[in-house]
Amino acid sequence: MEIDKAIRESDDRRLKTKYKNAIHVIQRALALYSFEEVAFSFNGGKDSTVLLHLLRAGYYLYTSGKYHSIGDPDDCEITFPIRIIYFESPSAFPEINSFTYDTATAFKLQMDIIRLDFKSGLEALLKAKPIRAIFLGVRIGDPTAVGQEQFSPSSPGWPPFMRVNPILDWSYRDIWAFLLTCKVRYCSLYDQGYTSIGSIHDTVPNALLSIGNYNNSEIKFKPAYLLPDGRLERAGRIKKLSSLPLSAISNGLKSEDPHRKCMLTATVIAVGDEILFGTIEDQLGSTLCRKLHSIGWAVSQFAVTQNDVDSVAEEVERQMSRNDMVFIYGGVGPLHSDVTVAGVAKAFGVRMAPDEEFEEYLRHLIGEKCTGDRNEMAQLPAGITELLHHEQLRVPLIKCQNVIILTATNVDEMDKEWDCLIEFMRSSSPLVAVEPFVSKRLATTLSDVEAAHPLSEICIEFPDLYIGGYRESRKGLLVVTFEGKEQERINGAVEALRKKFQPGSFSEIN
Repeated sequence: MEIDKAIRESDDRRLKTKYKNAIHVIQRALALYSFEEVAFSFNGGKDSTVLLHLLRAGYYLYTSGKYHSIGDPDDCEITFPIRIIYFESPSAFPEINSFTYDTATAFKLQMDIIRLDFKSGLEALLKAKPIRAIFLGVRIGDPTAVGQEQFSPSSPGWPPFMRVNPILDWSYRDIWAFLLTCKVRYCSLYDQGYTSIGSIHDTVPNALLSIGNYNNSEIKFKPAYLLPDGRLERAGRIKKLSSLPLSAISNGLKSEDPHRKCMLTATVIAVGDEILFGTIEDQLGSTLCRKLHSIGWAVSQFAVTQNDVDSVAEEVERQMSRNDMVFIYGGVGPLHSDVTVAGVAKAFGVRMAPDEEFEEYLRHLIGEKCTGDRNEMAQLPAGITELLHHEQLRVPLIKCQNVIILTATNVDEMDKEWDCLIEFMRSSSPLVAVEPFVSKRLATTLSDVEAAHPLSEICIEFPDLYIGGYRESRKGLLVVTFEGKEQERINGAVEALRKKFQPGSFSEIN
C-alpha cells in the first residue's frame, strides 16, 4: 500500500509517530463498529485529504491484520467500503468541489452528497443509515476542537453519534509533511497561497505568503506548505470585527487610532505560595503595574494566588472577562510557569497538547532531555496559544487570547520581557498604547482626619480620576495624588480640593 510504504521509508520520526497513532485510532474504531456503522465526512480540505488517505491505509492494514504490507497490491484493487459524506454548499470554492469529485472518482469512493446544513444533513443521514461513528478531520486549533478527544460523543442537541478524530493532535507542519512525503494530490488552492479554506465569502490567500509588486497589483502567493508558522494558517480567514464586543477587538488587535481616549484595563496575577507565606517579597507585580501605567493602561486588580492549577484557573477565569488583558507570572514545575500554563488552559476549558515549535525552543535550552510527544514541558493550551517571538528571549512569551503568561523570575528578566512586548507593539502586539496618564501631587501637613472627608467628596465629584493619598512615614507629609487622562479634569479636581481648605494648605510637588 503506497501510503504505508512512503511513511515506512521516511526519515521523519515525528511523522512516523503521528501516523502510527492515527492508524491506531482508526483501527480501534473499525474494531468497535462495522463498516456499515462508520462514515467519513470529507470536505476537500488538506486535513480531510490527509484523513482520507490515513483511512485507506488504516483499512488496508486492518484487513491485512498486520502493519507491514506484503506484496503491496495495486491501490485500484483495494475496495474502500467506508461511506463518504460530502456537504455540498453553494458558497464552496469551485476548486474544492472539483477536487472532491475527482478524488471520489479516482479512488472509487462511495460518496453521499448532502445539500443541507451540517446538522440537518446529519439528522437526515442518521435516520436513513445505521451510522454510529463518523471520522472527522478535526485538529487542535480548529474552532470546533475545543473539548474534543480522539473519541468524543456528539454535543447535546445534535443527533447521537461518536466523533472519531484520528488527527486531533496533528499540527500544520504534520499535515504538510504527510501530504508531501506521500506525494498525495491536494486541492490546487493550496498552491495559490490559501492555507485554511472556508467559504468563498470568508477566505482569501494568506498575506504572509504574498510575493510580487503591490503597486501594480501583481501579487502572487507561495504555496501553503511554505508558511513558516503553522499557527497563522487561519490568517486568510476574514473576520467581521464589527460584530465583536470592544473587549474582543482590543484583545490582540491594534486600534486604528493608537492614542484613542478609552480606558484599557489589565489585571496582574502572581502565582506562588512563597509570596502568600511571606517567604519572599514580590517585586515583579509592582514593576509590571508601573510599566502598564506608563503606556496608559489602568491596572484594575493585582492578585496573588496559590500555586495550584485550580486556584490559577479560578482567578484567570474571573479576570479575563473583566479586563482587556491579564498578565500572569509565577508557578512551579520544570519551567517556572508550568502550573500557570495548565491553569490558564483550564480557565479557557481547553486541553493541554504538545506543541512542536515550543518543544524546539526547549530543546535548545535543555538539550535532548526534551524529546518526544510525551514531553509535558512542551504542552500548551490547545487552540488558543500564540507564541510571541523575540531574538532577546530564549523562550517566546505565551499568549492565550487576552492572557499573557510571563516567565520572568526577577526584575531584570521582567524588564527584558516588557521591552520585547513594547517592540511587538509596532507590529502585532496584543498591547495597544493609549493616551498616557497625566498626574499631579499635592503635599500637606494636615492630619488624616482633617483631610479624609473633603477628599471623599472630591472622589465622588470626579469619579473618572484616580485619587489617593499616602505618607512616607507617620509624621511625614500627607501626599495626595490625582491621575487621569485629561489635564483639565485634574486641574479642576485640584482647584476643588484647595477651595475646601485654607489657602496654602496644599503645595504642589514633583
